Amino acid sequence: MSASDIQHAESEEEEGGWEAVADLPPSAKLVAKVLEYNDSLTQSQLAEETLLPPRTVRYALTRLEDVGVVGSRFSFSDARKRIYTLTIE
Repeated sequence: MSASDIQHAESEEEEGGWEAVADLPPSAKLVAKVLEYNDSLTQSQLAEETLLPPRTVRYALTRLEDVGVVGSRFSFSDARKRIYTLTIE
């Protein structure tokens, strides 16, 4: 991989946005869309909304976090849970 390829990859990561979601699996796209319509949800709420298995939701969230389009924070009501939010518009 050349220096220009690395620089291009880094600029794509910084851009984020729906372009970054386009190359992800369908489950990640579905999770992103559900988060677009809901301000913030836990992993179990996402599984309920998408009708995907929890393990698939967990994988989708990991992929979405890797490309920088989803952020997470601890839940104030239950510190064992994380709340996920879409960071793109």
